[in-house]
Amino acid sequence: MKTVEMCSQPPPVGGVLWSMAGDIRILLTLPAALAMQVAHPAVGAGVDDHSAFRTDPWGRGERSLASLQTWVYGGEEAAAEGRRLRQMHKSIQGTDAHGRRYHALTPEYYAWVHATGYPVFRYARRYLGRPLTEAQDRRLYAEWLQVGRILGIHDRDMPQTIEEFWPYYQKVLDNDLEATAVVRELVEPDPHLPVPDRGPRWLRVLLRLTWPWLCPRFARVRRFLTIGLMPPEARQAIGLEWTDQQERRLRRFGWVVRAVVPVLPERLRFLPIARRARRAARG
Repeated sequence: MKTVEMCSQPPPVGGVLWSMAGDIRILLTLPAALAMQVAHPAVGAGVDDHSAFRTDPWGRGERSLASLQTWVYGGEEAAAEGRRLRQMHKSIQGTDAHGRRYHALTPEYYAWVHATGYPVFRYARRYLGRPLTEAQDRRLYAEWLQVGRILGIHDRDMPQTIEEFWPYYQKVLDNDLEATAVVRELVEPDPHLPVPDRGPRWLRVLLRLTWPWLCPRFARVRRFLTIGLMPPEARQAIGLEWTDQQERRLRRFGWVVRAVVPVLPERLRFLPIARRARRAARG
């Protein structure tokens, strides 16, 4: 039997993830995946106790995005990034809101964090791009399993086929997920987010001047996309409300995204790590 280390190759160049993971539209889907992750009490407690998402949300987001890009586009660096993440999570442990002990590397919890990406990416495509064909869907899942191996997730801890995934997924929704404190904070319509400190100096100055006006509006958009791009069965399990009016707004928003993003030049459509990898692959 192959070990995880022997199997930890990144997804193939030209695969489904190759086109999806570096596209700027992925930025719109990540909040929904994060909310599903922290809706698990153990994961939510780990983030609540150990993450810098309150004090440094922009830095944390930047680091998480770079890590995800490295899993897909990093080549030989992908496995090293997976080992770094496991090492970082070794010390994350504590007690959740129900008084139960947790450790970040418990296979059940670590696998769930990874698993959320597949249903969110798949569902969001209905709004932000062309829905996947059955063949693309199966390829996406197979490639997402490859990413899981990079992260050190053993095959025995993740369903190996789509047919096995959905019962596993529904079982977690039915038995584990809830509106944890971190979920409520992520969908809070008026959070106290610090001013973004990334980007060129002129942008940072502009944001400092406009942030009191911009922040609550940004928070409402984040809430809208977090809940809207979350699969409906996950919304229901967590107890997040979604109306018909919101659904119509999301469909209109998706129409604009589908019309605009595909015609953007590559330097605007793809994130930096993906752009460099795509250029190298063409070369």
